Amino acid sequence: MNDLTRKAIVKTIEIQCRKIGKEYPPFVIAEMSGNHNQSLERALEIVEAAARSGAHGLKIQTYTADTMTLDISEGEFFINDPNSLWKGNSLYNLYQQAYTPWEWHKPIFDRCKELGVIGFSTPFDATAVDFLETLDVPCYKIASFENTDLPLIRKVASTGKPIIISTGMATVAELDETVRTARESGCEDIILLKCTSTYPATPDNTNILTIPHLRDLFDIQVGLSDHTMGIGVSVASVALGATVIEKHFTLRRADGGVDSTFSMEPEEMQQLVIETKRAWQSLGNITYGVTEAEQKSLIFRRSLYIAKDMKAGDILTTDNLHSIRPGQGLSPKYYNILLGKIINRDAKAGTPLSWDLLG
Repeated sequence: MNDLTRKAIVKTIEIQCRKIGKEYPPFVIAEMSGNHNQSLERALEIVEAAARSGAHGLKIQTYTADTMTLDISEGEFFINDPNSLWKGNSLYNLYQQAYTPWEWHKPIFDRCKELGVIGFSTPFDATAVDFLETLDVPCYKIASFENTDLPLIRKVASTGKPIIISTGMATVAELDETVRTARESGCEDIILLKCTSTYPATPDNTNILTIPHLRDLFDIQVGLSDHTMGIGVSVASVALGATVIEKHFTLRRADGGVDSTFSMEPEEMQQLVIETKRAWQSLGNITYGVTEAEQKSLIFRRSLYIAKDMKAGDILTTDNLHSIRPGQGLSPKYYNILLGKIINRDAKAGTPLSWDLLG
């Protein structure tokens, strides 16, 4: 592939990446994170599984243990929380296990392009941004733990490419600073993802009612970085205006890995793509009355019918005038008005009542 062709493909992907909004189905991102388990072959299998599942984007993370933390195994650098998935690890050792080797990035992104999936990454420092720029990534993701790192935000925004920012733990004031910094540094396309920074998260601490508030507060596209199990929270978020859904993704949770416990499997990802699209399709517009699709159903409404054979001059009574299906007679709302009225001609049972039948 020559350089011109490569750039044309990247530009196409960049344009696709900007097609996010209420006019389009939700943009679903499969987050690989460290679920490759230090195998490039497995990483490429994850890309392929994400593509088969219908995911639109595949995200990795760009860092090394040394760009994330210090090689210290005590104090705040050691995870002692008994409820943590990563208890018993130092931060440094955890990131050594989870990081995606930088030499893997190109083959992973190349496989994404071959399969029509938008491949991109979360950089965690300036060196990662510089490296990702050599690979012409179409957009960037900022993780929740870095959403207050304004120098990093400036660096990423200066590329002019779209930025997706997770909002975990951030106050409104912090998000305002982050969004203003990104805009002032040259980024025109910003998407905020409502996020709860617990792993896994539970539905009751996800608070997706924040989504429309975030959208209106910053006049910006908003989605969900979802750490809950299943697809219910993500589907519900679409009804509240989410235009992007991000979920951690693995081949099988039983295979293990740093994030496998709260990651989706391929069959679940496929259902997520299908059901979030259905949720989006169902939003439609504010509408009342008969839709075009409902026209044929009008016949099944209730209406007023002659229930027994009648002669001209007979009186309509509860015995011979019934409100039934189908719907070709007068509306049932006229029932009490019509009782006691005289018909002007013979009418068999099953005759829809009409005004011209009355004397």
